[in-house]
Amino acid sequence: MEKYSSKIDAYIEKSQDFAKPILHYIRETVHEFCPDAEETMKWSFPHFIYKGKNLCAMASFKQHCTFGFWLEKEMKTMQEITQNIEKNSMFSLGKIEQVADLPSKPQLKKAIKEAMELTDMGVTMKKAPPSKIEMEIPDYFQHTLEAHPKAKEIFEKASPSFRKEYIAWVTEAKTEATRDKRLEQSLEWIAEGKGRNWKYQKK
Repeated sequence: MEKYSSKIDAYIEKSQDFAKPILHYIRETVHEFCPDAEETMKWSFPHFIYKGKNLCAMASFKQHCTFGFWLEKEMKTMQEITQNIEKNSMFSLGKIEQVADLPSKPQLKKAIKEAMELTDMGVTMKKAPPSKIEMEIPDYFQHTLEAHPKAKEIFEKASPSFRKEYIAWVTEAKTEATRDKRLEQSLEWIAEGKGRNWKYQKK
């Protein structure tokens, strides 16, 4: 894994013109306050990795960008920053259309440092609760669905059992690497309208 990935360079280059300065600013700010951060592409959008764990991620769409932390629900800084922000995008900072829509540099520094501290403490994203008739979608699952509109549309229209099978499969993974691999495979199958156990279903 690299501190600066050529895949992220390519992602920014292919983004809309309005998005490029936003993505560059986020990228440089993360590296400024988390010198150990490494970059990678996961589920088709840029992630910043700290000590092998997802620290934060950004994404660009046709008319807005998003940026957020994987441990947002555990972060006091993010709760303070987002209390008056409308939750209308894949991360709680909302739809970002210009650099000015981001929190101030001191706020971002505080948030990045807190996310690093939580990672150092071994805090992890909470798994979905055990079986319910309608299983709750974990944040990381929802984030990735937001970045894949086709899979999201099919997933939301599918039956509770269809959704439950995928959520259970992903959340039961013993390691983050296995979880990531299962999530990536899930998105591919969901986008094709296939159920979790489609290989075993009678044709």
